[in-house]
Amino acid sequence: MPSPPTTPRPLDTLWQASTIIWIILAGEALAVVLVLAPGGPPDWLAYFGMASFAIQWVFLTSLGGLYLCRRWLDRAPPPFIAQAGLAALLLSTWLICLMAWLFLDDLGVRPAEGWFRFSLQLTGLALTVGLLALAAFQAQWRGRQLALRAKQSELEALQARVRPHFLFNTLNSGIALVRQHPEQAEELLLGLSDLFRAALARPHDVALGEELALVRRYLEIEAVRFGPRLRVAWQLPEPLPEMEVPALSVQALVENAVRHGIERLPDGGEVGIEVTRHADAVVIAVRNPVPAGADGGGEGHSIGLQATRARLQASTGGRGSLTSGREGDAFVARIRLPVV
Repeated sequence: MPSPPTTPRPLDTLWQASTIIWIILAGEALAVVLVLAPGGPPDWLAYFGMASFAIQWVFLTSLGGLYLCRRWLDRAPPPFIAQAGLAALLLSTWLICLMAWLFLDDLGVRPAEGWFRFSLQLTGLALTVGLLALAAFQAQWRGRQLALRAKQSELEALQARVRPHFLFNTLNSGIALVRQHPEQAEELLLGLSDLFRAALARPHDVALGEELALVRRYLEIEAVRFGPRLRVAWQLPEPLPEMEVPALSVQALVENAVRHGIERLPDGGEVGIEVTRHADAVVIAVRNPVPAGADGGGEGHSIGLQATRARLQASTGGRGSLTSGREGDAFVARIRLPVV
C-alpha cells in the first residue's frame, strides 16, 4: 500500500526564526500595553523592564516546553495541540511569577501593586493572548488542510493523465518483438506494467532507490524504440541517500528529456542523471541535449515541470524546489530536496 502524501506538522512553524522574532516583538508590545494601561505605575520605565522580562520568559518557556514534548504532540490531533499550547502558556505564566516572587522579592525588586496583582494581570494577558492564538491556529489549520486536499485532488488528476504517445509507442514496440524476441517483449510489458501501477496509484512518496528503479524501467522501454540513439549516463553516490521523493517525479523529468531532447535529434544523444548529496539537501539533476534552434523549454517541458514542481511543493511543505533551464548545449532540470 502506498503511503499517504506527507503533510506539514502543526508545530513546525513554531521553531522557525521568523516565528520566534514575532513572538518576542509581541511580548514587547504586551509590556507596552501594561505600562500604558489606566492607573499605571509612576515609575513606568522600571515597570516596563519588569513586565518585558516576565513576558519574554513566559513565551520562551512555553516554546521550550512545547519543543520538549514535540515527539508526543506530533502524534496528537491539531485541536489537542492548540489546547496544549494554551495550557503551556498559562503554566509558564504561573511558574515565572512564582520564580520572580521567590528570587526577586528578597532583592527588593517588586511591583508597586504587589506580586499577586501583577500575577493576575499577566495571567489575564496570557489567557487573552492564548485564546486569540487558539482561534487563529484552528482557522489557519483548517485552511491549510482544505488547501492540501485541493492540491491532492489536482495531483491525482495530473497523475491520471498518462501520455498516450508513450503507451502507443511501447505497445507497438512490444508487438514488433513478440515473434522474434518474446522474452524481450515480456520484459518490456512488465516494465510498462510497473510504470502504470505507479502512475495510477494515489500521489505518494517512495524511496529514492525505488524511484530510480522506475526510471531505469522507463529507459529500458525507450531503449527498445530508440536503440543506440538513446545513451544514458548515471552518476549516483554509494550508498544512495535514504530519503523519499514524490513518486514518478524523477521519471517525469527523464521522460521530458527523452521526448524533447533525444526524440528530436536524428542521431539521438545522452541523458544524464546525477544525484549529489550536500550537507542540507540532496540534488537530483536530469540533463538532455537541446536540438538546434530550440530553447529546451517547450510547452511539453513546461507542463511536465509545472506538475512536478507542484508535487514537490505539496510533498515537502514548500521546502523542496525544482529549477530548470538551458546550460550551454543542454537543458538541465534539478530537484532539490531538504535533508531532514
